[in-house]
Amino acid sequence: GAGKSTLMMTIFGKPRARSGQILFDGRDITDVPTHQIARLRIAQSPEGRRIFPRMSVAENLQMGADATESSDAERAAGLDRVFSLFPRLGERMSQRGGTLSGGEQQMLAIGRALMSRPRLLMLDEPSLGLAPLIARQIFDAIRTLNRQDGLTVLIVEQNANHALRLAHRGYVMINGLIELQGTGSELLQKPEIRSAYLEGGRRG
Repeated sequence: GAGKSTLMMTIFGKPRARSGQILFDGRDITDVPTHQIARLRIAQSPEGRRIFPRMSVAENLQMGADATESSDAERAAGLDRVFSLFPRLGERMSQRGGTLSGGEQQMLAIGRALMSRPRLLMLDEPSLGLAPLIARQIFDAIRTLNRQDGLTVLIVEQNANHALRLAHRGYVMINGLIELQGTGSELLQKPEIRSAYLEGGRRG
């Protein structure tokens, strides 16, 4: 692959960066353990969702809240926000995660990350394998979180059309290197982006 998912995992502390620095809000977190990174309110929804299939929706969401110290009021507010974005989860609180549809599992994975009250939310391939309608719902929720809640979101996504229309800034990685960068609208206009990602091609 291009190294996108590895980059995101490295920010979260696994694997460790071999060189360079990872700065978050001016702080060097290059060597900070993963559990401490979570306490800085950096949350990740990894590729493949990785929910707890034998746990209920409620228990999965509770795991997200447990990642940081949250009051009862903060947990309640977190649940309200998750259910406002993904009403289906509120209807399935007692259902095991493994019995949900793929789209519902992605909603649960994002909801679990949101329960930690993140300042930075990292999403790895949030639309992977989803029907177009469900993917649009996921992207609509991401847009709401960013524009209404002011949440910073870092997305790794091969659906360049959706991602760049949503993003303030975009980066194209090829073989582990950032080859192109700019605003989402700037990148959408570049001929090499259009030919590789928007006109039938998928790279990097």
